[in-house]
Amino acid sequence: MKLIAFKHVSSYRFLLTFENGETLEADLQALIGHHVDLDALDTARLDADWGCLEFNGGTVDIEPKTLFRFAGGRSETRVAA
Repeated sequence: MKLIAFKHVSSYRFLLTFENGETLEADLQALIGHHVDLDALDTARLDADWGCLEFNGGTVDIEPKTLFRFAGGRSETRVAA
């Protein structure tokens, strides 16, 4: 599950779009607040190869599955019928 797009909404809030088509809004402060200052949130970028959200030139990154779960996305697990 890769992140394919994002938009910084305000403060630590981001709108996140994943390759499964889900778009979720999440407050990432609990996840990155100790590593990324408010004034560094504009360093956010998408690593297209890995599908992760990066900050501070790549010194802080969030693995896409972790980001998806943190944002409250649907489970990727499927149950056999």
